[in-house]
Order: sequence, then C-alpha cells, then structure tokens
Amino acid sequence: MRLLAGLFEGVESETPYGGRAVSWNALGSVWLKPGPRHRREKSEPGGARTSETMAAEARADPRLTEDRVLRFGGADWRIRSAETVGGIAILTLERTT
Repeated sequence: MRLLAGLFEGVESETPYGGRAVSWNALGSVWLKPGPRHRREKSEPGGARTSETMAAEARADPRLTEDRVLRFGGADWRIRSAETVGGIAILTLERTT
C-alpha cells in the first residue's frame, strides 16, 4: 500500500531571548511504500525512551536527504538514511515517542 507523505525541512533561528527555535518549511509531497515498523526501548536517566524505525521505498528524489522529516499517519518520521538504487530511494525512517 502506498501513502502520500509531506516532506519538511527544519530551519533553526535565534529567538529574541537568545534561545533556538525550529520552524518547518514544506518542500512538497512524496508517495511512500512503508515497510514494517520495529519498536525498541532505551533506558535513560530521565526514564525510558521508545523509538520506532521502518524502511520505506519512494521514487528517487534529490529532496529525500538525511535529517529531513516525512509527515504521514499523524506522526513525523525523520529520514536517517537514504540510498538510491535503480531509480528507487530506499529510506530508513525513525521517530521517537
């Protein structure tokens, strides 16, 4: 099953109080064929952290680069790696819950 995902790029800026803020610029849409999700939990001093990873396929697109975000299914998935093979982009996606 394929689904339509929004593609976003984070842009950092400095706030008037000296802090950092991230705003998300829309770069367009991408059709994805998502694979199965894998969930794992990590114990940290502040508590447990859960992350999910999945592999997905899309048409080769130069906009699909690491650290950009794909938004679909009510969640934001960060692109951790992108490799193009024969006109198809194979993506590794991750989200932290």
